[in-house]
Amino acid sequence: MAVYGVLSDIHGNREALHEVLALFARRGVEQLLCLGDIVGFNADPDECAARLRERGALAVAGNHDLISVGRLGFERCSDKALFSLGCTRRSIAADTAAWLGALPARLVVEDELLLVHAGLRDVQQYLVSAQQFRDNARQRRQDFPGVRICFFGHTHERRLVEFEGEQLREWPADGMQALRADGEYYINPGSVDASRKREHKLAECAVFDSAAMRIEFLRLPYDHGTTERRAAGAGYRIGPWTERYYRLRRRLLGAPRRALAMVRRN
Repeated sequence: MAVYGVLSDIHGNREALHEVLALFARRGVEQLLCLGDIVGFNADPDECAARLRERGALAVAGNHDLISVGRLGFERCSDKALFSLGCTRRSIAADTAAWLGALPARLVVEDELLLVHAGLRDVQQYLVSAQQFRDNARQRRQDFPGVRICFFGHTHERRLVEFEGEQLREWPADGMQALRADGEYYINPGSVDASRKREHKLAECAVFDSAAMRIEFLRLPYDHGTTERRAAGAGYRIGPWTERYYRLRRRLLGAPRRALAMVRRN
């Protein structure tokens, strides 16, 4: 049992990661649990990966990590993500790519904690609806029958969902929350990177004490302006004309598929 720092969706944001790691140090965190998407979207994939490696983080691969090393394609990416991931693919160091490529899709800690990036069997699935949580809970009970707590990321939204059989309840993912010793939970700490958030530019993370069965959801400021300047300067931000080109290309590539679907329906 230990005090864990839980973080996800760093997306190459070194300024936000620096603040989160400093906070974890002040809170006496003993082990880092990283839920993937270490790289992508911002200008410092190598530095972010190196900081996690230096601290012996237990990490799983996110979809951006897999796309950046060529193990997933761009098909399910937004235009902004596609553009920035192209930059990541071209700039990422060989040792970073090798480390990301070796990360597992799922990882069990302390026999009862499961780390995933998104859906248990789909690294690009957004866990949002009650039915999606139920489906993943059934899969988890089949694949990992001893696990009671699943940490996940990908949505960039903090969540604390508790299961009692097939019934689920949502608790506030804010501040300190006590967990039942025999409860089943899905927990999202939020995203370290806030570049795409509209409501705030705060880094999100959580501290989980497995002995006390307590989790604290945290938000903290970082130098968002520097992150944006560095990302733009390194070519990670898509311009309006390039975005229009991407949109047109999607439309043209999608036209044959839509026509084929109409023929099949008729």
